[in-house]
This record gives sequence, C-alpha cells and structure tokens, in this order.
Amino acid sequence: MSETAPIVEQTTPGADRIWTIPNALSILRLFGVPLFLYLVLGPHENAWAVVVLAVSGFTDWLDGVLARALNQMSTFGALLDPLADRLYILATLVGLVLRDIIPLWLAIVIVGRDAVLAVALPLLRRAGYGPPAVHYLGKAATFCLLYAFPLLLLGTYDNQTAYVGKAIAWGFTIWGSTLYVWAGAVYLRQVIGLIRNPVGAPARAG
Repeated sequence: MSETAPIVEQTTPGADRIWTIPNALSILRLFGVPLFLYLVLGPHENAWAVVVLAVSGFTDWLDGVLARALNQMSTFGALLDPLADRLYILATLVGLVLRDIIPLWLAIVIVGRDAVLAVALPLLRRAGYGPPAVHYLGKAATFCLLYAFPLLLLGTYDNQTAYVGKAIAWGFTIWGSTLYVWAGAVYLRQVIGLIRNPVGAPARAG
C-alpha cells in the first residue's frame, strides 16, 4: 500500500464551534435519512428517494465549500459530515437489502468495515490522537457508492434506460465496495501504528 497523509486532524482556531452554517446543513442532511427510508420501504417511490439522495449530495458539497469560504471549519463538523455520509450509506443498504435489490452479504461487508473502524476510534483517542483524517481512497469509495445506490434504485423500473442504468450501477457498486474495504484497511493500518506509539511515549529506535 502507498504511504498516506497524516491521520491526525489539525486543530484550527474556532475548531470547537458547533452552530455554524456548514454544520446546520449537515444536520439538515440527517433529517433526510428517515425520509429516504420511508420513500424506499413505504410507497416505493424510488424516484423521490433518489431526489433525497441528490439533495443530500449537493448539501454535502455545499457545506464543505461554505466551511472553507466562511472559515467555519470545526471539529464538530469534521465528525458530523462523515457521520451523515455513513448514515445515508447504512439507510440505503437497509432499503436495498429489504427490497431484494442487493444481496445481504454485500451490505454486511460494507457495514462490517465501518464497525471495525468504530471499535478502533476509542483506542486511538486513548493513545492521545484525534479522529482519522479523511483519506482520498475513502472519498473515492463514498463517491462511487453514492452514485451506485441511486442508479440501483432507478434500475428497478422496467424500461431500457433502467437496464443500462442498472449495469452502470453495479460497476459503481463493485468499485465502491472494493475501495471502501481498501480504505478501511489503510485507516486500520495507520490506527494500529499510532496506538503502538502513543502521544508522549519515547520514540522507538530504528
């Protein structure tokens, strides 16, 4: 595996702020999760469910832009933004499995990756480090999956366009799942290295 960027987030002035415009957008995104599940599992309004995902994706991009433009980056936002991404991925997986659109084992692989990293985070904090920095592999994986899931939903319709969309969706799904697990392995490797060298401990020779 190639070397990666440092795993520890840098602390910036005002990093403890909570009530910012970017954070408000991230909180707004969270309200879309139950709405998405209702549309998928209740009336089976797949097209409207895709609209919810599209709005979520746009606000995800927008809160990052605003955070940098308004200098409103915060520790809370750095935790909230990926949390919203994970909840959307989890909600979509639940909906797709219950609708028999994807196999259960695929959802278990994706959720299992996050579960392993969630267990590692308290150990990382105990060693004196902050949460992992977002890695480009993780961003690429999330990008692929957030494109795959809407296309899988639209692929449930019975027309030629849906058939083409379904084929593209499975391409994104395979690439996204592979990158997701790979990114998880990179994070885990870095976490283990940091846990073995806690803050304040003497540096190891060699």
